[in-house]
Amino acid sequence: MGIPAIVAAGEGKASRVVYGESKVYLPVDGRPLVARIVSVLQQVPEVSEVFVVGNAERLDAELGAASVQAELTKPLHVIPQFRNLYENLWETWRRSLPGAPPEGRDPRPEDEGRAGLFLSADLPFATPHEISAFVRRALEAGGDFATGLVPESAMEAFRAKAPGEPGIEMAYFNVAEGRYRQSNLFLVRPAKLGHRFYIEEMYEHRYQKQLWPILGLAWRLLTREGGGFGLLFHFGLLQLAGMANRVGWNRLADAIRRRLPFSKVEALMSRLLATDFRFVSTEVGGCAVDVDNEEDYDTTRARFHQWYPEQLARGEALYGALPAPREDPDEGGS
Repeated sequence: MGIPAIVAAGEGKASRVVYGESKVYLPVDGRPLVARIVSVLQQVPEVSEVFVVGNAERLDAELGAASVQAELTKPLHVIPQFRNLYENLWETWRRSLPGAPPEGRDPRPEDEGRAGLFLSADLPFATPHEISAFVRRALEAGGDFATGLVPESAMEAFRAKAPGEPGIEMAYFNVAEGRYRQSNLFLVRPAKLGHRFYIEEMYEHRYQKQLWPILGLAWRLLTREGGGFGLLFHFGLLQLAGMANRVGWNRLADAIRRRLPFSKVEALMSRLLATDFRFVSTEVGGCAVDVDNEEDYDTTRARFHQWYPEQLARGEALYGALPAPREDPDEGGS
């Protein structure tokens, strides 16, 4: 059974504007980012159909282009955006359920095990190899909410190698197993997610660096259901290790992160979300690079023709060649 891919391309609070434009429409190599990720998903064998949720009128115009339509091997659906990121993802998943009417339906007992691949639209270096590997590993790992991670070593490809050369600097989670960048891939069984309403806040704060928002999030983690002092304590350790790493105090960061094995963080996140939470690591790296500011966008455009072929080659070397996509799309459409 294939898995639906749900692409978040909304223009609400969780979406950032770059050069005055919603970032999902920024062109890279002559193609909007949202069209690029739709094209990549056509080549992922585990994906059965693609849903894109956002400004429907604008998405229809971009994804209805002949160049996009010519590449489709899977049904493509455009869903009008809702009030926020959480509603965008939940309501779109309801529409992906078997036999769902256009307005979607609530999950039934037989739908509890159904998973969806959730990802953002602004991933210029995403490759089908990395997405496929993540889906397979997430399914093998079990659990009901899998978040993608990429080790620090895989992100070296995006760093500047010489003075004046454009590069992208990353912030990392520091855990006992190493330093990891969160990718923008999530495999979720939404019907088994107890606290779905926390998802938007987690996504908005995934790269938290400023003090006051960190403190605000810490207070909410302390006081909300599933939180408490244990979660707050380990959240504080994660933040301290990350800050130490960013300023170059790696010995301090290493000392702190030894108290944060994956298993501990997974257990705490499972309690907060009232579900079975897992981390799933892949080694390519492109899905951990999104476009959140003008500098990263300029660098992406300048280095795309070098970095993207490198990502494709790395993915194939690590995971092997992907099967050829089907020639004819199933029924469906944007």
